[in-house]
Amino acid sequence: MKKILFIEDNTDVRENTADILELANYEVVTAENGRIGVEKAKQFEPDIVVCDIMMPEMNGYQVLEALSKNSKTAGVPFIFLTAKTARTEIRAGMNLGADDYLTKPFEENELLDAISSRLQKNEFLKKEITKNVQGLNSFLIEASNYLDFEQLSKEHDLKALSKGEIMYWEGDRAHSLYFVESGTIKTHKGTESGKEFVTGIYSAGDFMGQLSILNRLGTCIETATVLEDAEVVAIPKKEFTELLYGNPVVSQKFIGMISSNLIDVQEHLVDMAYASVRQRAAKALLELYTKGIVGDKTHSGIGIPREDLAGLIGTATETAIRTLSDFKDEGMITTDYGRRIILLDREKLRNVAEPV
Repeated sequence: MKKILFIEDNTDVRENTADILELANYEVVTAENGRIGVEKAKQFEPDIVVCDIMMPEMNGYQVLEALSKNSKTAGVPFIFLTAKTARTEIRAGMNLGADDYLTKPFEENELLDAISSRLQKNEFLKKEITKNVQGLNSFLIEASNYLDFEQLSKEHDLKALSKGEIMYWEGDRAHSLYFVESGTIKTHKGTESGKEFVTGIYSAGDFMGQLSILNRLGTCIETATVLEDAEVVAIPKKEFTELLYGNPVVSQKFIGMISSNLIDVQEHLVDMAYASVRQRAAKALLELYTKGIVGDKTHSGIGIPREDLAGLIGTATETAIRTLSDFKDEGMITTDYGRRIILLDREKLRNVAEPV
């Protein structure tokens, strides 16, 4: 049963509305002013707050501001309820982060529809998406309900790629966003000197190609090569655009799904500018470990060519090999017969990657 906190200083409105909500199968707690409402919100931890604006001791704007600063209540949907209808009042509430705005007197169905809609939105935004093709397709089905967009595919088939295969070349037309179901793929750019600069390593659960689609030229900004047999799902550019711009709720969720890779790219660029080779190498090894490319004492990993590791940390192959040799001498890594890198002491590597 969903919990609603209803804050209203008018006794008749408060009691009558509470009855309506309880008959609609909600658990309801009421408060007669803003100060009491804030305290009850912390104790009750409601799923949604419906709050009047003009109240004694603490008005609705102050209530919203106070709840937004509390970790327990910051993400709770908030609906303003007031007799005021001026655009400035509505704008003020929305600027503070309110989800909706109802004016008194209101119809019963207006209130129930607003609450149901906001709860549904909140559930969608909080829902964890499994990082596999089933989770992706499940998200697309729910997104379609918000977008009312019949051309948004409900199912996307996997495409198998072989080791060494080029997914796309730098300068090709960017047609799709890609989701990696399995395997490992690297993205890289060519330099004027003919060397290769590795821009990213992607494995199961990662999205790739976002920046190429958003590139104003509409072309791929890097080349993608399969390091280990992979399966990917391609989301056409038209669907990507619809997911990004078609509905604010879907957009918020979708951006959250695809942005972690972009954050990694940003951190990588910062490291390239400011971190030492040792720091970059240690951080790269730890990241490759999470992707199953570098192993540990129980799992050998799939391995990575030394030139790819050098490109990833932005240094010459010889320098990367010397750094690995230093790590080996210091007992942090070793290699097996296939020259695959095995991490022996991840804590020491973390201390190198992020020195205190």
